[in-house]
Amino acid sequence: QLQLVESGGGLVQPGGSLRLSCAASRFTLSLNYYAVGWIRQAPGKEREGVSCISSRGGSTNYADSVKGRFTISRDNAKNTVYLQMNGLKPEDTAIYYCAARPGYCSGTADYDYWGQGTQVTVSS
Repeated sequence: QLQLVESGGGLVQPGGSLRLSCAASRFTLSLNYYAVGWIRQAPGKEREGVSCISSRGGSTNYADSVKGRFTISRDNAKNTVYLQMNGLKPEDTAIYYCAARPGYCSGTADYDYWGQGTQVTVSS
């Protein structure tokens, strides 16, 4: 069983930055063998895949809406995946979830494990 814990959300002004973290909880499987994605959901909107990184970090992908602003990375020694978000816009406001599946990135519906989510609010 893999349990994921997100952190790093909050309130930020437009143009600001946040770094989200997704860590495997202490007494669960290692995150190192899993591809990890970030998925967001805004009120009244469908879930949107934001970014994903493969288990070894050699492959990443991004939604067009965040390309050039967001960067996903992982530190397997710390069992953690990060999402650095720069140039935040009000339309980035959402609950951000991390999710994991073995090996390689795939569609949003293919993740096996999900965190509880962290709120990101971009507002002046």
